Amino acid sequence: MKKLVSLLLALTMIVSCTAALAAEDGKITIWTWDPNFNIAAMKVAKEMYAAVNPDVEVVIEEVLSEDIETRVITAASAGDLSNLPDIMLIQDNSAQKFVMSYPEVYTNITGKYDFEGFPAGKLAYSVIDGQNYGVPFDAGTVVGTYRTDFLEQAGYTVADLTDIDWDRFIEIGKDVKAKTGLPMLTGQAGAVDTILIMMQSCGTSMFNEDGSVNFTNNDKIVKVLEYYKTMVQEGIFVEVNTWDEYCGTLANSSCVGTINGCWILGTIMGVPEHAGKWALTNMPKMPGIEGAVNYSNNGGSSWVFTQGTDLDLALDFMQMYRNVDFYNAILPTTSAIGTWAGAKEGSNYTADNEYYGAPIFATIVEYTANVLPNQTGAYYYDARDALGTAVTNYLNGGDLMSELQSAEDEVNFAMGF
Repeated sequence: MKKLVSLLLALTMIVSCTAALAAEDGKITIWTWDPNFNIAAMKVAKEMYAAVNPDVEVVIEEVLSEDIETRVITAASAGDLSNLPDIMLIQDNSAQKFVMSYPEVYTNITGKYDFEGFPAGKLAYSVIDGQNYGVPFDAGTVVGTYRTDFLEQAGYTVADLTDIDWDRFIEIGKDVKAKTGLPMLTGQAGAVDTILIMMQSCGTSMFNEDGSVNFTNNDKIVKVLEYYKTMVQEGIFVEVNTWDEYCGTLANSSCVGTINGCWILGTIMGVPEHAGKWALTNMPKMPGIEGAVNYSNNGGSSWVFTQGTDLDLALDFMQMYRNVDFYNAILPTTSAIGTWAGAKEGSNYTADNEYYGAPIFATIVEYTANVLPNQTGAYYYDARDALGTAVTNYLNGGDLMSELQSAEDEVNFAMGF
């Protein structure tokens, strides 16, 4: 953050015609949340931008994600967007829902921003009808991360869990459980994070491209749920009741590892005494499914722009999100991992992480490039809740296809069908 002088040349190259833009308004207002993550990152962008654009005023306001959504709904309902900011953060899983529901709020930026270097899987969250509405920010790229001491106790290394399929994972998981007494994975019951991760790696989503629910006529989701139930029954995957309990299993050494979005690394690295005992790799892929990959996503967010804003100036500011020095600067203090491919060239990405003893952040950016697109739609959270109920009932002895039908009927009812 303090090395602004060394960044001037790079910034000058990516900022164009700002003096003319600033004359129109000269102010950019931004809504986002989390002082230690999104806000901290935006403050770095503001400081770097101000070094070569001192006449532009950037105002960053802390607004919770749910409050942003409420204010958007209120503004759209009233037909008055004047109190909305120029730029606001939106969770990737909500982006399609809000842009489709309130098209008068959000600006189509297709052809107005250079998306080269942002992977298709990340961009897809803010693409509606082939049009771009968001600039990607942080990664929710899935990692498999495991305790090397427990693996070694069972005769394995992280290399044995790299580029494998779920059949091999279950085989290893049974062996590790027999030798250590520990499950390979844990997760929150009913939250279906792991299931959605597995689905996306197969190239399937809860919705079809036309927006219809994709549960009952979906061989891939059936296979995912069958494998998930096998892991639970074998004790390879242990479901816990709450999020705090899940985090606790990672901190108190009651499981071997986890498969989740890369943001989980903050929880793992929050236990100093375990430094040097973790290794990172990709996730297993589903056998027998053409196009399945060892990569997926869980979480992340993008920046969107309101209509009526000084769009040229706002997009000029957002060139920071195509800047190696910006991503390099925010990584040590925020642990925010960029999805733009160029980010991995930063020294903080290529250096060995002290906790892991390996350049894990550059690896994660490389994983991001291999993530398949996911169709979220306007009823993503309705579908997620319905699927969670179906999974719980299935694990308790319910008929899989009947449970999927009930879940699909529930979502169709919410959609008005």
